[in-house]
Amino acid sequence: MEFKHYSVMLNECIEGLNIKSDGIYVDGTLGGAGHSSEILKRLSNGKLIGIDQDIEALEYSKRKLSNYNNVIFVHDNFSNIKSILNELEIDKVDGVLLDLGVSSYQLDNPERGFSYMHNARLDMRMNKDNSITAWDVVNKYSKEELTRIIKEYGEENFASKIADLIVKRRKVKPIDTTFELVDIIKDAIPARARREGGHPAKRTFQAIRIEVNQELQILEKAIYDCIDVLKSGGRICIITFHSLEDRIVKNVFKERENPCSCSKDLPFCVCGKKPELKVITKKPVLPSEKELLENSRSKSAKLRIAEKL
Repeated sequence: MEFKHYSVMLNECIEGLNIKSDGIYVDGTLGGAGHSSEILKRLSNGKLIGIDQDIEALEYSKRKLSNYNNVIFVHDNFSNIKSILNELEIDKVDGVLLDLGVSSYQLDNPERGFSYMHNARLDMRMNKDNSITAWDVVNKYSKEELTRIIKEYGEENFASKIADLIVKRRKVKPIDTTFELVDIIKDAIPARARREGGHPAKRTFQAIRIEVNQELQILEKAIYDCIDVLKSGGRICIITFHSLEDRIVKNVFKERENPCSCSKDLPFCVCGKKPELKVITKKPVLPSEKELLENSRSKSAKLRIAEKL
């Protein structure tokens, strides 16, 4: 299958990184290398480190960027950015970009089991080397665990009903495919609610994907680490696709911009904690109308940018 990935808010990210021609930049979610190729066009003596946990994305990007000799490809998770840079003997970088979305290739490739629109075995692993799949979550997690995941990560109002029906159905036979799960979700959600909003399985599939890939568990620490490895004046750009991610990014940026823990009653700071970050985007940047027409999957995207002091 052809690797397709629309680079969300491409121009906004490139502008936000404030690229220096001799700088070192990290694309922590390389994907289809759309953002990376634009970064490389602006580098002369600089270097790009492209990280992705999806080996298929990495192999595609190697082919796409084969004309460049200043790229280092790393098969890993961006949450390991400190150890990755340490191995490369790089102390600090000039910019980090994270696009936290699932690529169109992953969604549209039935074999990956991400999508509720294609029938496939439940999988949803971004890194195929991981042992836990969506099948394991659906067939092995307790009702209480499923309810928590679907409610917390999917923000699904009918989480308990969906979890209850999953547990009942899997007693008869394992739930093996995406369409089997979709049918269960549809049966658990009242007809009137199914007619409102988007696809009734969207929130549950998002929740299971987040659990399989431990997306939220690693995100907060990963952002802290990405900020730590920035040079003074370096920029970090993060694209999120749901409120849970965006809240984490917003809170980390806020905490690093104003780390003072002193009581507001004190006339001056005594904790000694100094700001490390300047938030460039006081409100998140949203996709343009033109982009939304070109790529409807961009509609939930939000971009936040900050600069290291």
